[in-house]
Amino acid sequence: MNGKLALALVLALQVSVCLCQVPEPDKELVEKYEAMKSVFYKRLMNAYSKVQAAVGPMTENLGQGHGQAAKDYIEELQGNPKFLSAVKIGTGLAQEAAPLVDKARMAGLGLYGHYVRPHVGTYLDEAITSIKVYLDKDNYVFDTLTGVCVCVCVCVQ
Repeated sequence: MNGKLALALVLALQVSVCLCQVPEPDKELVEKYEAMKSVFYKRLMNAYSKVQAAVGPMTENLGQGHGQAAKDYIEELQGNPKFLSAVKIGTGLAQEAAPLVDKARMAGLGLYGHYVRPHVGTYLDEAITSIKVYLDKDNYVFDTLTGVCVCVCVCVQ
């Protein structure tokens, strides 16, 4: 009886140790991920600048009274010590969490590369490259987004 219990304990500990060992991601996978992430951020910044350029002139005419009230509130908030301390705490937490987020991201990439990529990697790569064609085509998606924002602002006025 004790032998069976000891064997079960050893097997349970072995499984536990195996679950704690996360495979390292391939260097090629990390480089591909970083490249896609940078392109994604560039597209977001491009979309933001286009929306801001399209909507900016229209928002200047919207409710001067509301705009001044919001501006006064923001100035008051920036002088509030409680708000400033909350911003400092949030900034500190973000700086402390950055290495944990990177570690979790690398663990996720390692798990993906080891378990999922062999099965769906080629399909996912083909899907991403086919979607990139439409996204790179003169920023089609972001021009559409800008048009939608302009229509919403016109309707609000």
